[in-house]
Amino acid sequence: MSVHPAAHFDEKPGRQVELDVATQDCMIHMGPQHPATHGVMRVLLKADGEILAGAQTHLGYLHRCAEKIGESVDWLQYLPYTDRYDYLAAMNNNLGYSLAVESLLGAEVPERAQYLRVIVAELNRIASHLFAVGTYGLDLGAFTPLFTALRDREEVLELFEKICGARLTYSYIRPGGVMNDAPEGWMATVGEFLNRLEESWHEYWTLIAENKIFIERTANIGVLSAEQAQAWGCSGPMLRGSGVDWDLRRDQPYLIYDRLEFDVIKGVGYRGTLGDCFDRTFVRMFEMVESVRIVRQCLEQIPDGEIMHEEVGAVIRPAPGESYVAIENPRGELGHYCVSDGTKIATRVRVRSPSFCNMSVAEHLMPGSMLGDAAAIIGSVDIVVGETDR
Repeated sequence: MSVHPAAHFDEKPGRQVELDVATQDCMIHMGPQHPATHGVMRVLLKADGEILAGAQTHLGYLHRCAEKIGESVDWLQYLPYTDRYDYLAAMNNNLGYSLAVESLLGAEVPERAQYLRVIVAELNRIASHLFAVGTYGLDLGAFTPLFTALRDREEVLELFEKICGARLTYSYIRPGGVMNDAPEGWMATVGEFLNRLEESWHEYWTLIAENKIFIERTANIGVLSAEQAQAWGCSGPMLRGSGVDWDLRRDQPYLIYDRLEFDVIKGVGYRGTLGDCFDRTFVRMFEMVESVRIVRQCLEQIPDGEIMHEEVGAVIRPAPGESYVAIENPRGELGHYCVSDGTKIATRVRVRSPSFCNMSVAEHLMPGSMLGDAAAIIGSVDIVVGETDR
């Protein structure tokens, strides 16, 4: 009698049990209410034991027809909708849309307004990166970084509240300039905040970047090569974290960025392989330092003068034409493509979302990683789902 090679014999002779076990990959639904997805998004994970064999992102849970609304309301009425793409960087969203409309109008924004725009945009970049770094620590199981980051982020929100009355969705930057001038003493308060942030930044670095557990959870995890990053249209810290030297503020300057001195931060494989999760955090950490440097220069150089173009009113009617303007949002290239037929309502509004492009490559970073690394990889992309869906 032939015996199956997988047969198992117990102690009693004559008894035979064959083990015919079939295995298959396990499908795991991460979200759409999972806190580590940073919004209402679902990631379908395929796992072979503890090893990820595949991943697929499912978006659309926050789709609000923003682009279609842009073709249904006045040019200025659409501004508050831009706040709600990336609700952690609303100032930058306002700026991107306003520059696209101004390109159609051919309007030159007053110099003081340009400086104010850069100040609030860079403060918003600091606030966004603080939240990104803090919540990333939370994704990996550490509560302290978030509470520490929220302490300084709260000061930025208070500064925004003083200058425009809002803490999250601002509509402060608008076509033609800014809503109102800085109140008395506001500039001095900004300078005091920058002093405190420079001191607390070292606390963040020690707490996060030099933490043994954080390093082990992020170094050599989710490695994205420079070639992959460019092929998938990644931008912002996601692109620069892979070592690509590209920043729209320097390479396609807008406003008064060409007058300012700052460094473009790139990943260097500081704790592991170039382009890993740690490098993307490394970029965001040091971009805060450069934003402080930029704001300081603006505080020193800002001139007196008007804050709004005199010919841009509440009713905007650009000449027929089209424009595309991209800016360096905290998450990457935020672009607005606008088409005008000469009326007060746009013919077409199209938004190029950095979070959407950056998230598209995440599912290619996960296969081969451990199941527990899924949260680390998604968190390192730093997406805002309101921007992916719009």
